[in-house]
Amino acid sequence: MKNISLKSTLSITVLLTATTLSFTGCSSYSHATNQASPIQQKQTNLGSVLTDNLGMTLYTFDKDKPNVSNCNNGCAIKWPPLLSSSLSISNKHFSIITRADNTKQWALDGKPLYRWFKDKKPGDTTGDGVKSVWHVAKP
Repeated sequence: MKNISLKSTLSITVLLTATTLSFTGCSSYSHATNQASPIQQKQTNLGSVLTDNLGMTLYTFDKDKPNVSNCNNGCAIKWPPLLSSSLSISNKHFSIITRADNTKQWALDGKPLYRWFKDKKPGDTTGDGVKSVWHVAKP
């Protein structure tokens, strides 16, 4: 049997700790910026809004049903869904829904979350009010 060095043991410990932390859910909007959720909160010209991990504003769509996205095909090109990985963990406010194309999407209290293709930099909120059915996602 080979001897495991202290360096190897520490590396394994760090890896296991990081893995454990990445699977820890969060229970509030302000703490949603961990590995379990790519969603964070940011101050904009519209006040506090939810953003993705790059600071791009997230939106909800009035024509969606609870836990069902009705923005597909051409709509999803202009309003890219906030997709989730198969390892993502939902929590009290954030859940993961299955879209019509079988991809996974983040939702806030059952409302699917999207970005807007015309927002060019973090904090832009140009999608708010589009066709009176798109709204910034608020905490």
